[in-house]
Amino acid sequence: MTGHEIGELLSVLLFLSSVVLVMIGFPVAFTLGGSAVLFAFVGEALGAFNFDLSSLAERYFGTMTNEVLVAVPLFVFMGVVLERSGIAESLLLTMGRLFGRLRGGLGVSVVLVGALLAASTGIIGATVVTMGLLSLPAMMRAGYDPKLATGVICASGTLGQIIPPSTVLIFVGDILQGANASAQMAKGNYAPDPVSVGQLFAGAVGPGLLLVLLYLGFVLFRAWTRPESAPALREEAGGATLARDVIFALLPPLLLILAVLGSIMASIATPTESASVGAMGAMLLAALRRRLGFAELRSVMRSTLTISSMVFVVLMGASAFSLVFRGLGGDMLVESVLRDLPGGAFGAVFAVMAVMFILGFFIDTFEIVFIVLPIAGPVLLGFDISPIWLGVMIGVNLQTSFLTPPFGFALFYLRGIAPPSIRTADIYRGAVPFVVIQILALAILAAMPALATWLPEQVFPTARVSTPGAAGGQSPDDALKNFMNDFEGDPADAGQ
Repeated sequence: MTGHEIGELLSVLLFLSSVVLVMIGFPVAFTLGGSAVLFAFVGEALGAFNFDLSSLAERYFGTMTNEVLVAVPLFVFMGVVLERSGIAESLLLTMGRLFGRLRGGLGVSVVLVGALLAASTGIIGATVVTMGLLSLPAMMRAGYDPKLATGVICASGTLGQIIPPSTVLIFVGDILQGANASAQMAKGNYAPDPVSVGQLFAGAVGPGLLLVLLYLGFVLFRAWTRPESAPALREEAGGATLARDVIFALLPPLLLILAVLGSIMASIATPTESASVGAMGAMLLAALRRRLGFAELRSVMRSTLTISSMVFVVLMGASAFSLVFRGLGGDMLVESVLRDLPGGAFGAVFAVMAVMFILGFFIDTFEIVFIVLPIAGPVLLGFDISPIWLGVMIGVNLQTSFLTPPFGFALFYLRGIAPPSIRTADIYRGAVPFVVIQILALAILAAMPALATWLPEQVFPTARVSTPGAAGGQSPDDALKNFMNDFEGDPADAGQ
């Protein structure tokens, strides 16, 4: 075997061994980094790889000096402060009173509160636990089907994955920015259109709202076809008092959403700057609720440090992994495989989405992003598809990883606080319809890419946001036709 063939074989073994080690419980960051270093030395001994540690140090320094990633701990801080401030509790109790008298009303309340918390906190674990503690007992007392109750809580709690400000989208946007630059430079374009986290946030708004509508539609459909699974509450609520409570419960998160997302959409602030605005706004809201003493602030900072450190340590390990994988020639192997798939751009995107979906059964969202996206991103963007559309597709796809048994984290969060009368099998079965809804949302987004590209084009008119298959000045309709024709035409012509 030649050195090139040995390198490709080692890259495949590196990927498979890393996935297997993560699945059996080894720490992710040490698995990725340790496996990469081990295979680097093996590759060097076999003449297939020249292991240069200085390039790894440059990657780490670039991560530490990346201003975009500063937004991550700030958004985490904002979410932890809001989770401790009682805003979620107020929203759930008030929305339950507002919609509870309708058939399926409690389920509707959970979806709406999940969407509001996603746009203001974005911490999935805290959202699922909070909604489970507050709404699950009420839904059980009302006679809800345990599968429907647990499913809607888990699914609504994961909306923070796709609805901005999402920390996952920050990393996806940062990786896609570099991947798009690499793909365009390979084509001879040394001044590619920029890809920003703000554009990705804008692109995720439409699909996020689509998911909310699909969740609401499913809950109402179940309430209509099987009334016994989602009965109405019997309690009556006072009109004037309820209206006042709704206003005071909704106003704080809406103001925070306006401050954070509004500043980005209006091009007043970058995502990093808006994250600092959100952190200060969250502290102000917590102070107004008298829940920001020194002890609470210390606890919040400790939680923020723990969460942020976990994410960035995984990122460091993934940097070593992608460096060695590329050095062994794995990126060229992936590119050749994806380009030889039938369907051209459509086939390549479908294959990567399928791999991410399957990995979501076993490993965490951040791990999938850090392992797969640096490898497949430049190849996919070489087909001239929109990086914004691709990033949003990845975000919707990865949201499913929180719901897919056996290792969906949202399922674990809810199992930890659910009463013994709720069986684990009920939680797993309750998540299945929402996984199907996620797949439906992916199909809609693939067929209607304007859901992800229209708003960024309006908000950031100076940056061209191409649609899948688009090149130059094609209209969105023509670009979509060309993209779908890749699937029907000659694969050798796709992406040219």
